[in-house]
Amino acid sequence: MNYFLNLVTSGLVIGALYGLVAMGFAIVYRATGMVNFAQGEVMMLIAYISFSLATIPGIGFGPLLAAVLAIAVLLGLAIDRVFIRPMLGESMFSRVMVTIGLAVVIRSTVILIWGVEPTAFPRPFGNTVIRFAGLALYPGQIFAMVVLAVLCLLMWLFFSRSRIGIAMRATSNNETTALLMGINVKRISAIAWALSAVFAAFAGLTFCLMFSLEPEISQMGLRGFPATILGGLDSVIGGAFGGLVIGVVENLAGGYLGRGLKEIAGFVLIIVVLMVKPYGLFGQREIERV
Repeated sequence: MNYFLNLVTSGLVIGALYGLVAMGFAIVYRATGMVNFAQGEVMMLIAYISFSLATIPGIGFGPLLAAVLAIAVLLGLAIDRVFIRPMLGESMFSRVMVTIGLAVVIRSTVILIWGVEPTAFPRPFGNTVIRFAGLALYPGQIFAMVVLAVLCLLMWLFFSRSRIGIAMRATSNNETTALLMGINVKRISAIAWALSAVFAAFAGLTFCLMFSLEPEISQMGLRGFPATILGGLDSVIGGAFGGLVIGVVENLAGGYLGRGLKEIAGFVLIIVVLMVKPYGLFGQREIERV
């Protein structure tokens, strides 16, 4: 039983990372209808920027987090203004290809500036193992799950209570109708990209608090994308839930069925779920009238 609980707990931890990445995918898709294949690279870039800031003598975790989030917002706004907005009116394929090209540019730039060697990130919470109920967790792992829970709550409030969140929901349902209602669609797109970068910042920072920093961190983008599909491409909170589910399923498969099945367990789950619910667990079903 203890082994099972440890597998589930560690699965929830890695699932929290998947969930943070998936929320970034979902927020952009919800606002613009496109998939941002540079999400993993944005996460990697912000993680390396976080590392550079963390080496400043005397900087605490609070100021570091505030600086990283501010940089993430500016980066998201810059991506929208420089790369995405000029592509408005172009085909969705062309816009998605821009994000793929952007991913290559970011990855190459990071390797050029910081290199490819793994780097140890400072541990502001220490490395003391916290034990309770037979489970052992590091502070960074607890931070990852707490961050995911807080962001899910904030996103629920954002979409249900704030005017911008409601406008974003209206835009995702029908962009033309949203324009006719006076919603500034370009502004909504910019906010979505900024929020996506914030999710990437939290994902990158939590990853660094648990593992060493290296360019391969960008692979978390591809690992987190199935969570978006499972939860529903247009559901931000669904993406978080999908990440947790895939993390647990992968860990249980690796623990009981063998490590070789760990990599494919999440994809098998997605196939099964999508056969029953093609739009994901929480995705909005599109109804076309003919």
